[in-house]
Amino acid sequence: MRLLVLGGTVFLSRAVAEEGVRRGHDVVCACRGASGSVPDGARHVEVDRTGPLPVELTGFDAVVDVARQPSWVRRAVERLPDAHWVFISTINVYEDESTPGGRPGTLPLREPVHEDRDLASDPDAYGPMKVACERLVTDGVASAMVVRPGLIVGPGDPTGRFSYWPARLGAAAERPEVLAPGDPADTVQVVDVRDLATWIVDSAEQRRTGDFDGVGPVLPIAELLTQVAEGVGAAPTWTWVPQGALEAQGVEPWDGPRSVPLWLPRPAYDGLTAHDVTPSLEAGLRIRPHAETARDTLAWLRATPDAVVTGLTAEEEAEVLGAVPRP
Repeated sequence: MRLLVLGGTVFLSRAVAEEGVRRGHDVVCACRGASGSVPDGARHVEVDRTGPLPVELTGFDAVVDVARQPSWVRRAVERLPDAHWVFISTINVYEDESTPGGRPGTLPLREPVHEDRDLASDPDAYGPMKVACERLVTDGVASAMVVRPGLIVGPGDPTGRFSYWPARLGAAAERPEVLAPGDPADTVQVVDVRDLATWIVDSAEQRRTGDFDGVGPVLPIAELLTQVAEGVGAAPTWTWVPQGALEAQGVEPWDGPRSVPLWLPRPAYDGLTAHDVTPSLEAGLRIRPHAETARDTLAWLRATPDAVVTGLTAEEEAEVLGAVPRP
């Protein structure tokens, strides 16, 4: 199979290119290359997607695109309408983030934004732009699959969100009391980047069509954190800090400075990390144990000193724990 990856240097798109090469496919990565090199065995074609695609980008059996700018997707679709496309979207296309058990076809989509917008000044445009990109693909190519990932995790993660937990629990021998956020029963969903990439290449080979959520099984956060601890060989003492206490201490949800990753305010986000993964599993998505993901992520972090890890610093965690009332 001749596989075009629009991207190929960072996280998911790189994992897709690596998987394609591993299977012996002819893989071309079209990108600027400013974020790093393409995987060994893939061919790099330098592309600035603010302009037309090079004429040499033709004759592909399948295309995988992770773009969020509608103009980029529009030009690529116009150049490559006869290939099978796997477009990587996001669960942020769904307008309803509070209803658990949602899946494609049961949740309303946001109104599309058809023009490119700068997310630094308009971050809320991310989901609506992806809706527009999805429509450009499904309306403009011979056949297509749309994958809407949630939180993608694993080695190479540039966001540092899930990485916070293997890093923190990897230090549990020195700091055994670990702040756990919210309610132990709060739901979470993560998917290993390697599992998602495998499924994407499978789907390109099989020319799978339809819309699917790229998410893992729904778990209570207590269970996920227990699996992470097992994966990194930690035996922490958990101190569960309720949502109100976190908010009172100025702790932010999800990511960024002074945050606790994986924690989201409830009930506003009850649905964001509780999508029904059944259709995706039935379509071939296979999920490895989260303990394995945690183990491999910690190994990658230790081998990559400049890797991003977001979340509370050790001092901030101690400060918050010190303010929590004790029995």
